[in-house]
Amino acid sequence: MPFSKEKRKDTISGIVFVALFAAAATMIAELKVVSSMGISPLVVGIVIGIFYANTLHNKIPSAWEGGITFSAKKILRFAIVFYGFRITFQQIAEVGIDGFMVSLIMLSTTFVLGTYVGIKLFKMDRDTSMLSASGASVCGAAAVLATEPVLKSQEHKAAIAVSMVVLFGTIAMFLYPVLYTTGVLDMTAREFGIYVGGTIHEVAQVVAVPASVPGLDQEAANAAVIVKMTRVIMIAPMLIVLGLYLSYASRNTEDQAGGVTLVIPWFAVYFVAMAGFNSLGVVPANIVDLINTVDTFLLTMAMTALGMGTRFAKFKGLGLAPLYTSGIMFLWLVVGGYFITKWVVATF
Repeated sequence: MPFSKEKRKDTISGIVFVALFAAAATMIAELKVVSSMGISPLVVGIVIGIFYANTLHNKIPSAWEGGITFSAKKILRFAIVFYGFRITFQQIAEVGIDGFMVSLIMLSTTFVLGTYVGIKLFKMDRDTSMLSASGASVCGAAAVLATEPVLKSQEHKAAIAVSMVVLFGTIAMFLYPVLYTTGVLDMTAREFGIYVGGTIHEVAQVVAVPASVPGLDQEAANAAVIVKMTRVIMIAPMLIVLGLYLSYASRNTEDQAGGVTLVIPWFAVYFVAMAGFNSLGVVPANIVDLINTVDTFLLTMAMTALGMGTRFAKFKGLGLAPLYTSGIMFLWLVVGGYFITKWVVATF
């Protein structure tokens, strides 16, 4: 046990060690050159963690590994639950049925496409394929973090998925404004907002794109953020469905061992409950802001800890498969997302 009498001091030392790295990541993310690119502290944290894992990891006591693992597993689940304070059901209702349908269609199709292409076409393992698909289809690095404990995957696989989110999310930040301002995307401001919120990876990137389009009205920015947050809350039912699928897929093996183990990610259920509680409006806005600030730091700690378990040697054998898989998902988000958005808005 990490907090047994013998291990308690070393576990706490490991947690503090991760927290110091997370604090550095937070400060770096606040630099203007970094924040202007929509790069969150979570992404900076995993980069710093990976740097540490491949350079300095032999310089600290091995007994601290318990604290690093605790940060990557337990603190992660706690932080995902309180991520619900970023969302209210009123916000989701405000965007309308068309925004909800775009979120639902793009999330489900992107996740299925990414998983299928990764496993069947490019022969990647299941976990890397699903982690990459969750990052592209839901909310970037936070979705990868939330999916990792359901799959019980290795840290380096989450790091691969996050790196793909960073790459293609950054490309989207520069590509979408150009497509809109040049008239390639024949969309109203509201349609463009729904399109951005329904197809771009990270929340920070969704906020940045409308702001970088000259003269774009506030309606587009509001639609983009609300549709994006609709995708975020959908991570809970997605993880529950994924847990049920994993239980079904392992049925034959488990039957031989004496029964099927049902995988229900309860932290995803608690996440929805927390969003529901936040929707009641009983918590003052300044307290919600404080909770979200602390929660971002805890997520940064979890991401940093995942990076600390990532060695480049573990990447061998994957080649360019993650890049190709994520590239196909990106094309679907950009091209397919445009036609899905136009069709849904016209239909609903």
